[in-house]
Amino acid sequence: MDINVCLLNDSFPPVIDGVSNTVFNYASVIDKKFGKCAVATPAYPGVRDDYSFPVIRYPSIKTDKFEGYRTGLPIAPASIRELKKRGVNVIHSHCPFASTVLARSMRIPLKAPIIFTYHTKFDVDIAKSIKTGVAQSVVKKLVLTNIGTCDEVWVVSPGAAENLRELGYTGQTRLMENGVDFDKGRADGADMAMLAARHGIKEHMPVFLFVGRIMWYKGIRTILDGLCMAKARGVKFKMIFVGGGLDYDAIVHSAEILGLKDDCVFTGPVSDRRELRAYYSLADMFLFPSDYDTSGIVVREAAACGLASVLLRGSSAAHGVTDGRSGILIDDNPSEMMDAVIRTISDREWARALGMRAMDELYLSWEDAVSRAWSRYGEVLENYRAAKGRNKPDLS
Repeated sequence: MDINVCLLNDSFPPVIDGVSNTVFNYASVIDKKFGKCAVATPAYPGVRDDYSFPVIRYPSIKTDKFEGYRTGLPIAPASIRELKKRGVNVIHSHCPFASTVLARSMRIPLKAPIIFTYHTKFDVDIAKSIKTGVAQSVVKKLVLTNIGTCDEVWVVSPGAAENLRELGYTGQTRLMENGVDFDKGRADGADMAMLAARHGIKEHMPVFLFVGRIMWYKGIRTILDGLCMAKARGVKFKMIFVGGGLDYDAIVHSAEILGLKDDCVFTGPVSDRRELRAYYSLADMFLFPSDYDTSGIVVREAAACGLASVLLRGSSAAHGVTDGRSGILIDDNPSEMMDAVIRTISDREWARALGMRAMDELYLSWEDAVSRAWSRYGEVLENYRAAKGRNKPDLS
C-alpha cells in the first residue's frame, strides 16, 4: 500500500520545542527510510524551508502572548489543493488547535483518515494563557471536539493518556513513544572542550544541565532553590540552562537574587544538534523536575549521551526510569534536589554509571519509533477505506 503522510503542527523550525522537533524527525525519517510525506505548518516571515521533504506554509498571525510563536489561520484552501495534488492519504496532527482544525477540513477533499498525537498537558497551557474560567472551558471544549473527531488518538506516554482523560477525553488511545535523533555515545571531546572554554568551566568542575523551555512550570524553581541550598553547603558547580521562553528574564533575575549569577549559564535556544549533544555530554547530571511534560524527549536525549536525570517521582518524564539505577527520582522540593546535586558531586563515578544504564534502558531511536508509526499508518488507512470514511464527522 502506498502511504503518503501529511504531518501537521502549530510549531516547526525555526520555532524550537519538543513537538516541533518530533515532527521534524518524523518527516526526516519517513522521507529517508519509508516513503512520502509533507509538513503543513503556519507561515513565518522570512523563513526558507530547505528540506528534502516539502513544507506547506499556511497563513498565520503574530501572537504576542506566546514568545516566538505565531497562530495559524486554518482556512487554507490553497494548501489543501497543494496537498491533494501531492497525493496525501494519511493526515497526522500533533497539535489540537489550528493544526487539527485544518486536518478536519482536509479529510473530505483528501479522503484521508486523521491520526492525532497528544504530546503536551494542554490544560496547563490553556490556564496560563487564558485567565477567565468561562473562556478556558470554551477552549477545552474545542480541544476535545477536535481530538474526538480524529480516527485514532496516540499518546507519547501513559502519563499523557492520563492527562488526556483528566481533560475529559473518553475514547481509546494507542501508546506511540517518541525517539531521539542522537546515536548512542558521548560527543566529540573537542566539542565539549569548546563549550567548556566558552563558558569558563574549569577542568573537573561539576556541571549540571537543563534543556527545554525556560518556564517556571518546568520545575526551574526547584532547581534554583536546590542549587542555592547546595551552594550554602560549600559545593562548587556550573549550572547550564539551554532554551528560551516567556519566563526567561524572570528566571535569570531570580538566579541573581539567589546569589547564583556566577554559577549559572543561560545560553538561550540552541538549534545546532551537534552543539546540543556536546552540552549533554559535558554535564554530570540532567536536572528535569518537571511535572508538566508528558514524555520528556530531553530525558532520552540525555540518556543517549550517557547522562542520567533527576526527575520527579511519578512524573511522566520519569517513565521507565528506576531510582538509583538509571536516574534519581525525588519529590518536588528543593531539599531533595540539593541532596541529588551533592550526591552527584561527591560520587561522579556513580553518576556516570547511572548514565550508562540510562543509555542502555531508555534509548529509542527515531528510526525505530517512526517504523512503528509507519506500520500503523497503513492499518489506519485500511480501516478508514473499509469504513468508506464514515468513522468520524468532518468539517466541510
